[in-house]
Amino acid sequence: MVKLVKEEEIEDELDVENIEGVGPATRDKFYAAGIYDIRQVLTFSPQDLVEILGISYDKAVEISNKSRKKLTELGLMESSFSVASEVLKRRLSIDRITTGSNNLDSLLGGGIEVGALTEFYGEFGSGKTQICHTLCVTVQLPREKKGLNAGAVYIDTENTFRPERIESIAKFRGLDPEQVLKRIFVGKVYNASHQELLTREIPNYIEREDCKLVIVDSAMTHFRAEYVGRSMLSERQQKLNRYLHTLLRLAEIYKVAVVITNQVQAAPDVFFGDPTKASGGHVMAHASTYRIYLRKSGKNRIARIVDSPYHAEADAIFTLTEAGIGDPEENSKK
Repeated sequence: MVKLVKEEEIEDELDVENIEGVGPATRDKFYAAGIYDIRQVLTFSPQDLVEILGISYDKAVEISNKSRKKLTELGLMESSFSVASEVLKRRLSIDRITTGSNNLDSLLGGGIEVGALTEFYGEFGSGKTQICHTLCVTVQLPREKKGLNAGAVYIDTENTFRPERIESIAKFRGLDPEQVLKRIFVGKVYNASHQELLTREIPNYIEREDCKLVIVDSAMTHFRAEYVGRSMLSERQQKLNRYLHTLLRLAEIYKVAVVITNQVQAAPDVFFGDPTKASGGHVMAHASTYRIYLRKSGKNRIARIVDSPYHAEADAIFTLTEAGIGDPEENSKK
């Protein structure tokens, strides 16, 4: 049975010192690493905990299991098995964030899903970064306008975050640009190791600043630049897999929406049809909950769901406007 704990008591119960079997020495190691919350512990794999705490692998597995047990008792995590009808009820109540385009929202079943990892990939100019900027604003909209009244964390790996664009989108959507900017926390990344380090700090912003959206634009940039050639491919994919699963755990444990953008490459063996494919190989493909391919079509953009647990393959047309992502004019006139 899951114990019912009052909300005001949960914060104190989430301290890592409340994990069964964690003594003062291990607690201090957690604190020294900047880990204070039990939920943070579960964003790390047992192997990560071995490196952080200097403990055996078996001990790290034990701490992970005890952390999961504690969150279950607090009602913050589901028990090991659930009746499918209960899973459906939880699915129907999941929060979503509007993209700013009714067409794109419909394609995604109502918007960007909380608790999932959504990947947008496409060539340059296809709208990936514009979607990210728009989401940073729409997540701050009230719930009646399909927002979550929450902040956003933006991991910028390509130096493409522009606060001026945020100001423009906020003005056109009737929000105070200054207040909107104050709820977006930007981390500029310089290499793959720095990207992993900043990602580990995200839980602090989720907890302190009430952020419900995490954006990584783009996820593959530094991995592709630093791990070059076939000889380094295996190491790159292992590190990428580890990184993506950290993002997945963030989404699931903290109930936030994680959105990543991805670069593309041309398949030289494709002579007919579209040779464009996403970077990252099977590791990236398996990690993403929802995968959307973006491409240009004149002044418009076309989004196509290519992988989803329940969506059918379908297309949606959207456009880039002063208000961010929107629908083509002919749609708004109908």
